[in-house]
Amino acid sequence: MPRYYGMYLDVQERLGIVFGGDAHEGQRKVNYLLECGANVKLFSPEYEISPALRAKADAGEIEWTKRTYQAGDLAGAWIVIVADTSSMDTNEAISKEATERSILLNVMDVTPLCTWIAPSLIQRNEVTVAVSTAGSSPALARRLRERMSDEKNCQCLRWADMGPMLADVRVEQRARDLKVTPNEWAESITDQVLEIFEGGDTDKARSILVSALEQHDATSKA
Repeated sequence: MPRYYGMYLDVQERLGIVFGGDAHEGQRKVNYLLECGANVKLFSPEYEISPALRAKADAGEIEWTKRTYQAGDLAGAWIVIVADTSSMDTNEAISKEATERSILLNVMDVTPLCTWIAPSLIQRNEVTVAVSTAGSSPALARRLRERMSDEKNCQCLRWADMGPMLADVRVEQRARDLKVTPNEWAESITDQVLEIFEGGDTDKARSILVSALEQHDATSKA
């Protein structure tokens, strides 16, 4: 039975707070929040912040408070990440405030204090695959991510390149009110469609896919 409920969060225009601005985990967490459209506030002493994050603060891309955590810092936050976990007292204080304010919290590698954990991510175009071991083995999650990202070992992400075309066909299907179940949709995305798409004939691949959806629609009305 899974330990965590898998989901993706919409952080667009929401406040994400990061504690710890080192050049490794702190910088990685800040950058990913920014990529996902969050408004980011960083708490990090001057001696700790990375040059890259300092530059983002100077450019106004993030708000930087030049110290460690103090009570009340989580006000207005939607999601909080503790990248600097060197002080367990601080970790527990942040966890207590996050609980009181009902704020989503990740304390890196301190699973008992987390209300969510960060999976290992594989991204290709609009497709994101998350790998989680429920915090039991981050190294295994990382290894799986590496293997899935390696096209020599895993061919599955080839399908991700068709994402924009599939999204376009989905819009057409809804506009035409074609009755197609999720299983039928998946069955229609065949190896033939992929091979023709990869061969450069996007229009033909799209036509074959639409025809398959039309056939499913016709069957449902028969």
